[in-house]
Amino acid sequence: MNRSNTYFATKIILLSSLFLTFNNVNAEVDEAKLNIYTVNYPIKYFAESIAGDNAKVTLPMPGDIDPAFWEPKAEDVIGLQQADMILLNGANYAKWLPKVSLPLFKLVNTSAEFRDSYISLSEAVTHNHGSGGKHSHTGTAFTTWLDFSLAEKQAKSVFKALSRKQPKLNASFVENFIPLQKALLELDTELTEIGGALNGEALLGSHPVYQYLRAKYKLNLESVHWEPEEAPTEEQWNVLTKLLEKHPAKWMLWEGVPANETVLKLEALGVKSIVFSPTSNSPETGDFMTIMHENIANLKAILEKK
Repeated sequence: MNRSNTYFATKIILLSSLFLTFNNVNAEVDEAKLNIYTVNYPIKYFAESIAGDNAKVTLPMPGDIDPAFWEPKAEDVIGLQQADMILLNGANYAKWLPKVSLPLFKLVNTSAEFRDSYISLSEAVTHNHGSGGKHSHTGTAFTTWLDFSLAEKQAKSVFKALSRKQPKLNASFVENFIPLQKALLELDTELTEIGGALNGEALLGSHPVYQYLRAKYKLNLESVHWEPEEAPTEEQWNVLTKLLEKHPAKWMLWEGVPANETVLKLEALGVKSIVFSPTSNSPETGDFMTIMHENIANLKAILEKK
């Protein structure tokens, strides 16, 4: 082999070695990322906001299923068992949890700090959510994050869990957590002001998911059991009419955009519709913060038209 060929062969070997080294470094970086599973979108948002590029955060259920009533399949269970951390909502949110064998050290109940503030439910009405099958709202109200002071505590619990798991990254987690904490507390302050300005005005909820919102922000709100994408039955209309006799609301809060026919029929009864989305599952557009700001803007519309 002449000198020129030897030079190029040596160069190729060196480049190959560098390439393999670079790939190994990347593999080590990927392996260092925390593998996190969450049970709903708000907690996923908190985890992603705090962890940044230091974690892969998975919400395993399809977008058309209410995460609170999701049932994992075999492949989902395998994914959960392989996770480094599973962030729970608490308040009896993940109904599937007792049916699956998971290491306790991987489980983080983000609402454990305020379990004394859980709201108990007394009534049960069976109904469907998308393809999630029949279920009923009984036991404990679980949309804890709609009280933004509690959402801040849940985000703080996520922050603490991440710092325990990767203490060397604590400074990065702190840097990411502080603006999230500030944003959540600002939402809490804004909703407190809106609740005071509404001054007990009667409101309706299309679904029993607003218990923490009602309690924290002193909303005079009563809920029915309607779905945005389904036309209410005659019986449901009769229940609403009787409710309006003792609770003369002029506005109904919806989890999603209701059908136009339903909106028109409600308006004939003197009830207008606004969306206040709990955002339990991943949104098609926007994120947790943008949607919560939209929710608050929709509530403000009530004040503007009082």
